[in-house]
Amino acid sequence: MLSIKIVAWALGLSGAVSFVICVLFGLITPQSLHMHVFLEQVLPGFRWLTWPEFLLGLVESFLYGVYAALVYVPIYNWLTIRFGDA
Repeated sequence: MLSIKIVAWALGLSGAVSFVICVLFGLITPQSLHMHVFLEQVLPGFRWLTWPEFLLGLVESFLYGVYAALVYVPIYNWLTIRFGDA
């Protein structure tokens, strides 16, 4: 059985770290290689790049990870109970 709290924190932090890596990549590469268009499409309200927008994107990325855990863990746990650990 998976702990929803642990998986939520793990996926939330993974999302936040991935967001920071994408932003750093965008700051050190030419604009033609940026991910800012993608980030602006998947993170509501995010625009490239000011401090408030960076913090908004960081929080949204974390929450996407938490949402994934809230969906995944109950399904996984239910399947584990239903079909066993085989």
